[in-house]
Amino acid sequence: MMMKQPELGRKISELRTAKGLTQEELVEKCNISVRTIQRIEAGEVTPRIYTIKTVLAALDYDLSKISDDESSFWGALTAWIKDFMLINIDIEKPFDFLIKQLNFAWIFGIIYFIIGFLEGTADYFLFKEDRMIFSTSVFIFIKVIAVVSFVFFQRGFIMIGELFRNYLLKIVSFIMIIIIIFLNGYDIISIFSDTMEGDLITAGAFVLTSGIIGIIYGISLIRLKNSVGTISVYAGILEIISGCFLLTIILAFIGLLVYVPAIIIEIIIIFKVIENIKTKQTEGSFA
Repeated sequence: MMMKQPELGRKISELRTAKGLTQEELVEKCNISVRTIQRIEAGEVTPRIYTIKTVLAALDYDLSKISDDESSFWGALTAWIKDFMLINIDIEKPFDFLIKQLNFAWIFGIIYFIIGFLEGTADYFLFKEDRMIFSTSVFIFIKVIAVVSFVFFQRGFIMIGELFRNYLLKIVSFIMIIIIIFLNGYDIISIFSDTMEGDLITAGAFVLTSGIIGIIYGISLIRLKNSVGTISVYAGILEIISGCFLLTIILAFIGLLVYVPAIIIEIIIIFKVIENIKTKQTEGSFA
């Protein structure tokens, strides 16, 4: 098993101290930002294996003495998910990298917004009239595109949560990704079964869960006010209103209508963050 945080951070701090190095001197030896070293030693992040190798090499310490869970399948999978989802992203990464990831986010946000109308129409006729208005292959395609676009869209908010220390936003965005993957996967499977009653129960449970998560998500967006301005408050309020309507189940369709302008504003929020990054570029750090 890999040495976990905060043990890993303490170990690196001990090795650095034993070498008589300050954090700044260690940075010069391994070409990693001071902020990254500070966060590793504080146990705030679990660095990638490459970063661990670089730091230990600078400290003349044998990597084999610190076990590595990336050697196992699940360890490697977990590390990949964290990297892909931008969880514990190094905020000292080049600004071009941060902007590139956010550009992906708003582009896929637009795709998700557009595909949502097709998906919503297909779901309406499927659950209200129990009939498919698209072929099975087209229905599956719509669901897959909806999942992929939503993942990349929310991936941007996971990164925004890290940039502005809004950890609630990070957590809720990740939970929403898991929910949408489960829901759309279930929708695809359900078209090959005749368990309508089970589908209704699952749909009801999803609506309730989405309502609760939507309210929490709205709160996390409001907390971005100091970083991106009042626009995040508008998005947050719309998400909360949408979530409240979803909780009623009967008025869930109103919640879905309110969700439409919320998505538009959230796309604008990503643009605002990109502007924020460009402004802070002269400062060299978000720290």
